[in-house]
Amino acid sequence: MIDKSLFLEKKVAFHTLGCKLNFSETSTIARSLISEGFIKVKYDDFADVYVINTCSVTEIADKKCRQAIKKAIKQNPNAFVVVTGCFAQLKPKTISEMPGVDLVLGSNEKFRMSDYLGDLQKKASGEIHAGKITTNKEFFPSYSIGDRTRTFLKVQDGCDYFCSYCTIPLARGKSRNADVKTTVELAKKAVAEGAQEIILTGVNIGDFGKSTNETFFDLIKELEKVEGVKRYRISSIEPNLLTNEIIDFVAKSEKIMPHFHIPLQSGSNKVLALMKRKYTRELFADRIKTIKSLMPHAFIGVDVIVGVRGETEEHFNDAMNFIKEQDISQLHVFTYSERPNTKALTIEHIVPVNDRKTRSQILHEVSDKKTRFFYSKFEGTEGKVLFEGSNNNGFMNGYTENYLKVRVPYREELKNQIHSVKLNAFIADEFVFDATIIN
Repeated sequence: MIDKSLFLEKKVAFHTLGCKLNFSETSTIARSLISEGFIKVKYDDFADVYVINTCSVTEIADKKCRQAIKKAIKQNPNAFVVVTGCFAQLKPKTISEMPGVDLVLGSNEKFRMSDYLGDLQKKASGEIHAGKITTNKEFFPSYSIGDRTRTFLKVQDGCDYFCSYCTIPLARGKSRNADVKTTVELAKKAVAEGAQEIILTGVNIGDFGKSTNETFFDLIKELEKVEGVKRYRISSIEPNLLTNEIIDFVAKSEKIMPHFHIPLQSGSNKVLALMKRKYTRELFADRIKTIKSLMPHAFIGVDVIVGVRGETEEHFNDAMNFIKEQDISQLHVFTYSERPNTKALTIEHIVPVNDRKTRSQILHEVSDKKTRFFYSKFEGTEGKVLFEGSNNNGFMNGYTENYLKVRVPYREELKNQIHSVKLNAFIADEFVFDATIIN
């Protein structure tokens, strides 16, 4: 039996890598440890325990994990270091052998962290607790609160798609979720704790309901009824799961913002087939057209990956030309890196690293042009902004309903408040509007 009185007054710090889903889970873990007696401090501070919640989407994410471990040890060589998350699930032994690591927890075990902490004494090598995630059906709801103005609500976990380049199904298991009723109650709890804006997150949120015989559309209809919440945003949703009824509902909704994040990954059908994606670029284009016909002002962010195995220069140029034609607002460009145990490794054509970087730069330039054009259409208009709390050189930032970034002179009382503003000059180099508060 663990003596949890040892946790009283101990300082714990957290570092989160990767997606919004990870942030929601870290926040939930933090609340759990605080309830056990821990005191939460910043990662830059001296702590007794450092918790690193990892990502493993790219090779860079792996490197950032190693850097975070080194930083913890530098802060306090005697600290108890816990590494969890996707990288920990996929490579537990590798992490356990890193100097300074005391505990490695898999994707499910992290939600019972206090059960594995023991007496918090450093170990000769990392102790591993990582079960077989691929057969797991357990879902752990979570949400972030207090860490940021916006709240990340985890509505779904896992993925059944097994795209050829991706390790996420190996790290998070099969698609699963709590039922609509449970998820709505969690949203109500977040609102009671001060949430003004809730971002619905997951690995494949459009797949919500697969394990409970419900649908994502069922969920957003019920979330719309929750009193007190001012805004929802839908995080990344697959184009083949973004139905007409969802788009139409968002267009008419008073709470779900006109803001979409849709993964394309490639504008070439041949590359999409190599990736084992579930749609064609024609379907993607149809989704964009439908959104814009109902919500011309909607912000649409799009994920793309460059340099995947099998992507020839002809494929890339074809994809780039397709992307240029789309009425989208921003690209999130990822440079492909080989991930162990993925089907993409069997594809013979390998894109040289320098070519990957060049293609990434080209699409970043395309993205900048599209974002500047989107912003320019709203100069001189009005919008409602939820303000964040950070003081950035005398300014504070916030976002309009359609995700335009604005700034006003810093005033602490504006934090986590929604106000109408006039969008004045667009600062193109910073992608932000100078704004004036109307009320």
